[in-house]
Amino acid sequence: SCREQPIFSTRAHVFQIDPATKRNWIPASKHALTVSYFYDATRNVYRIISVGGTKAIINSTITPNMTFTKTSQKFGQWADSRANTVYGLGFASEQHLSQFAEKFQEVKEAARLAREKSQDKTELTNPALNITSHQVLPSPIISSNGPGEDKLFRSQSADVEITTEKERLKKMLSEGSVSEVQWEAEFFSLQDNNNKLVAALHEANANVDQWKKQLAAYQEETETLRQRVAELELQGAHDSSSENNKEELSQTLEELELLIKAKDEEIQMLKSQKCGRWEAEGEREETLQKLQELEARNAELERRLHLAEQTLAETLAEREKIQNEVTKVAEIMDVKIFELSEIRQGLAKLVEN
Repeated sequence: SCREQPIFSTRAHVFQIDPATKRNWIPASKHALTVSYFYDATRNVYRIISVGGTKAIINSTITPNMTFTKTSQKFGQWADSRANTVYGLGFASEQHLSQFAEKFQEVKEAARLAREKSQDKTELTNPALNITSHQVLPSPIISSNGPGEDKLFRSQSADVEITTEKERLKKMLSEGSVSEVQWEAEFFSLQDNNNKLVAALHEANANVDQWKKQLAAYQEETETLRQRVAELELQGAHDSSSENNKEELSQTLEELELLIKAKDEEIQMLKSQKCGRWEAEGEREETLQKLQELEARNAELERRLHLAEQTLAETLAEREKIQNEVTKVAEIMDVKIFELSEIRQGLAKLVEN
């Protein structure tokens, strides 16, 4: 809107977290987009906005509790609870990532100051709202066995082992997700470079055909000029008696030699340009090879992720089995305790009799 003004802009590949898995990244566009910080002076609000075509890819209002995290040298992310998503940005260099992160921290601090200022005004205008509520009553500890003097205390070694294994698997999955994001960002960057190289090769092929035609025309013209020089030299040998003809022939020969020299230089220039296009084709082949390597690495990461998911499922099944066994043991103990209580009551009655 007119009341919002851009204060910082950069280029980056935009991603959003997959709402189904909450772990994989989904690219918001095929190419890098402009990502900008906007400031609304009327409402004193900062926003991050990125538009792809006619659609707003990012529309995130910065709040003091937001955090921008660098997950690699060229990738960063932040969570937006209002939009119920996590945004990720892949930058072309580490410097661009650092600039965006520094601006995020500045805007976050400005949003915090604006909120505190607004709260101070509210407290001054409404003194009844100036009530602190930081005291929290301690919550009572409720036994899983119900009230009574006899309580059942179970060993927690199995739960500790399962929790440790679960944290290790979570760390493994997190590292795999970060590596996958890095490879995805580099893959899109290489894909952009490959598209540029393909366009340049198409243009080079078209220019090579044109240069071949020009080269053939120049060679034909050069051969014609050489034949003309030979004819003039022959005529000069026959007309050696005429000094005027000799001077004219000499001047004509010099002009023809200069013209031949210029044509040779143009031929050399065309040959060098053709070699440059061959080098571009070599770079394209190298880029395609890198893309194939990245695809192979991505397949390996997917295989490792699938294996980790299987391991996690087996661990969860084992944990559920242990919990069922512990529950059965607890039930048996409860029965034993109840029987022991009845025996005690019976003994007490016998003693009284």
